[in-house]
Amino acid sequence: QAVSPGSRATTTVKSRSHAPDKPYRISHWRGESGEMSSIEEAAAQLLSADKDFNVALLDDIVAAAYSPTDPNRARANTTLIALQESPYAWTKADGILEHAKNPQSLFFGLQLLDDAIRTRWKVIPQDQRLGIKNYVVGKIIQISSDGNRAANEKIFLSKLNLTLVQILKHEWPTNWPSFIPDLVGSSKTSELLCENNMKILKLLSEEIFDFSRDQMVTDKVKSLKESLNNEFSAIYQLCEFVLEHSQRPALLRVTLQTLQRFLTWIPLGYIFQTNLVSTLISKFFADSTTRNDALDCLVEIGSLSDLPPEYDPLFRKLFVQFLQQLSFIIRPTSNIVQAFADGSEDDEIFVQRLALFFSGFIRSHFKTLETTETSEELKVGLQYLVRVSEVDDTEIFRISLDAWYMLSLELYNRKCKPQFGETQPNEVVYSHILTQVRTVMIEKMAKPEEVLIVEDENGDIVRETTRDTDTIAQYKLMRETLVYLTHLDSTDTENIMLTKLSAQVSGAEWSWNNLNTLCWAIGSVSGAMSEDEEKRFLVTVIKDLLGLCEQKRGKDNKAVVASNIMYVVGQYPRFLKAHWKFLKTVVNKLFEFMHEVHPGVQDMACDTFLKIAIKCRRKFLTLQTDESVPFIVELLSSLPTITCDLEPHQVETFYEAVACMLKDNGPAITVDRPELLHKMMKTTTDSWKNLMARAGANISALVEPDSVKLVTRIMKINVKVCRNVGSLYAVHLQTFFMDVLNVHKVFSEEIKKCQALPNNAGLTLFRLLRGAKKEIVRLFIVFTENSAAPESEPKAVAEGFLPPVMDTLLSDYHNSAPGVRDAEVLALFAVLVNKLQSHILPSIPRVIEAVLESSLQMISHNFEDYPELRLQFFRFIQAVNQNCFAGLFHVPPESQRMIVDSIVWGCKHTERNISDKGLEILHEFLKNVAKSPEIAQGFYKTYLVSLVQDIFAIMTDRLHKSGFKMQATLLHYIIHLVLHNHVTEPLYDASQGNNFSSNTAFLHSHLANLLASSFPNLGSKGVTDFVDSLFDVKMDLASFKICLRDFLVKLKEFSGEEGDDGDADLADL
Repeated sequence: QAVSPGSRATTTVKSRSHAPDKPYRISHWRGESGEMSSIEEAAAQLLSADKDFNVALLDDIVAAAYSPTDPNRARANTTLIALQESPYAWTKADGILEHAKNPQSLFFGLQLLDDAIRTRWKVIPQDQRLGIKNYVVGKIIQISSDGNRAANEKIFLSKLNLTLVQILKHEWPTNWPSFIPDLVGSSKTSELLCENNMKILKLLSEEIFDFSRDQMVTDKVKSLKESLNNEFSAIYQLCEFVLEHSQRPALLRVTLQTLQRFLTWIPLGYIFQTNLVSTLISKFFADSTTRNDALDCLVEIGSLSDLPPEYDPLFRKLFVQFLQQLSFIIRPTSNIVQAFADGSEDDEIFVQRLALFFSGFIRSHFKTLETTETSEELKVGLQYLVRVSEVDDTEIFRISLDAWYMLSLELYNRKCKPQFGETQPNEVVYSHILTQVRTVMIEKMAKPEEVLIVEDENGDIVRETTRDTDTIAQYKLMRETLVYLTHLDSTDTENIMLTKLSAQVSGAEWSWNNLNTLCWAIGSVSGAMSEDEEKRFLVTVIKDLLGLCEQKRGKDNKAVVASNIMYVVGQYPRFLKAHWKFLKTVVNKLFEFMHEVHPGVQDMACDTFLKIAIKCRRKFLTLQTDESVPFIVELLSSLPTITCDLEPHQVETFYEAVACMLKDNGPAITVDRPELLHKMMKTTTDSWKNLMARAGANISALVEPDSVKLVTRIMKINVKVCRNVGSLYAVHLQTFFMDVLNVHKVFSEEIKKCQALPNNAGLTLFRLLRGAKKEIVRLFIVFTENSAAPESEPKAVAEGFLPPVMDTLLSDYHNSAPGVRDAEVLALFAVLVNKLQSHILPSIPRVIEAVLESSLQMISHNFEDYPELRLQFFRFIQAVNQNCFAGLFHVPPESQRMIVDSIVWGCKHTERNISDKGLEILHEFLKNVAKSPEIAQGFYKTYLVSLVQDIFAIMTDRLHKSGFKMQATLLHYIIHLVLHNHVTEPLYDASQGNNFSSNTAFLHSHLANLLASSFPNLGSKGVTDFVDSLFDVKMDLASFKICLRDFLVKLKEFSGEEGDDGDADLADL
């Protein structure tokens, strides 16, 4: 049945008669007495295949389900779900759509029909398929032919269009070859009908070219694309006919929108060998009602790239025509910023699409436009893009930024490698444009990554890095763009920045935001100027900023200026290294700021000190001109005075900075680094010794809240120092290592006492103790990560550090209650395995014995509890698998089974990072097994078949869709192990009468039976064909993935063979 006027057909879907007028109102089952039986009676009547379907009753149940205040809402929803799952519900759809009074009932009926089309189409009898098709077509024609009804039922009509497209995906072109010709013919008879037909074509294009992945099998997608390509001539002629003859704005707009979807894939001849481009520009771009939709089409055309050179003149012609027409709408010198701010929503969309056009066209065809004929037009286009870039809209600026980055990089590369015959440098040709671009970049510079101060669960102020990924990405791209622009003309960049800084000093442009963006921009071009230029520039900047700091009144203003001074100096390490006295002055000024209590200043001072310490560390460790001792000696002698006003998290940052200095062990370093380390840690060491002395006299002093907090603070400082000083930290750790382990033991015992107290009486102390224990283990983790020769070689760590740590931590972990086991312990042993490798191999069975079963008891009940411990457990298993694989088979057989099961359990997680980790571990595990012939065959015989079943169960569970690539890789690997006869032990039990010629024959048969029983909707032939293709020895991994993806698509449908239910899942087996 074609979509054409007068072709409306009645449905031939075979269903029981409907009783639309039979009353059965909701009030019948809202009474207090017998309420449950009444609603159940209503549900039973709807679900019964032996009774007439009561549409009025459905209306009432739908109304209850959608009413937030109805007491029967939950049971009404349950009824609707049961009705939706009924295999016969779709046969009621036509009655619902014809007689339902509730709008939501109409959508419910359409959903029933949609589900049947998507999953059961192949098993529905041919006459009923034809009936459904005719009914949907007729309903669409009925609504879309009436302008008022189409407007009132717009959403419902859109849903009907989608339903028709679902039918087309099954029927067209094989069973409905006349669809396109009929649709085109009917469109020319009615503009109202044509408008909706255009929407259908747009949806069809999107379904085939944009959303077909995971929705249709590969061959079907290929067939539909070929059919649409083959019949596009008729579609294009329809679009051309509409654009030429119609005066209806709504139809013109939807035609342009439909055409825009086609432009990404249609043959180029339809674009460049017709009047399409000229029509779009001269007729529709010129008209305000269709301008934005025409511009959308031009964006797609202008962004086409990597085309043969013969298309270059056509793109130049397009660009020139576009600029000519655009000049009538808005001039390149116009104030687009104000027009955008004062304009309508359509005006905002226009500016955004203008940005897309110029950005896409310049990125794709910049070189094409650099000809004598179009060079001036190119400059005009760039001028328009500058004006658009100035608009106060983040998304529009990001669109423009891509083009400016490309342009600056291209011009920079040309400057580095001048082109033969170049008469004038590009940076001169585009100098006027580039100056404006530099100004825009400076004014809109994004914020660099910042540090926030937050309160942790123990009430401590800690540093937390916040990552606004969009802003950070924008900053990095802007920084690179501005660096290239500065390389092209550093003098221009310098002049713009200094002019803007002068305006800050004079007050003409003073604001916190203006100063911040200017200083972020100044910091971003570090290294882009020559040393002499940079020196002159930076001295002027710092001088002006210091003057501004003195000039401004109010602590807030001074804090903003001070923070920007610190930011700028921290960005220029080359200058600081070359000018020791300036560097020393800056650092001493930072020490002064560390006593300033205004919010943020101390944090900024510590941050900047850390940044400078990282980049200029050697200057502090070596003797400088006119100095009697290296600066670090002077610093350490006054360390308590410098840090006396800092908060604990700021003190940690300070120690981190000094530790960065001590990490430098180059040949120029003559100071005694171990001695300086001890001197740096003297304050914390004295505090630790005093605490140990008090604990020696009275152990209860160690578990007082203030003492526990002190332990936590000391551990945090040590963690920072250890992470940044490197292996040198070993000389300090050995001075209190055993004390730390003893403190860990005492805290563990005290935690047990806190748990035994009634009514959470010891909750506060419990939390403090757990926090302190975690910090102790974190210190061991960081020490292990940074251990290296000569202070802490792997062998020395394995012999001196590992045994006492195992004695203390493993027993504590194993014997603690599940809720107080620390994930950090698993993280520590994962790091130890990665670092020590063969040196820890003899200890692996003991570690596994302590952590395996106790961890699995915590994480095997569900996928949610103890998320951090869960992740660290699998990281530990991965570490052992990668570095000490043999250790996994030095444990009892029941533990080996537990390890394999735990890996599979990881793969089954719904949390993506854990499921991906599990799949990765399993892949590495299987490869390690293959490299170990002494265990391979026994492992294959025990586990291989069950692993195949588990992987199929995971793959067919839609919650694990993200892991498809690795799931396919694993299946391909296992099947090819069998195909290439690497599995020599029989995978089947011959004593049970299973006689197969080979493991390949057995696995083929096993898979076929497994899939046939789990997915009867596929039919026996579908299963056999699929399994045959899996066992094609010539199939590479890419083809294997396509085969599996097609199989997953088919799972959603019933085949034409006998089948009962397509909702089975291997995970249920």
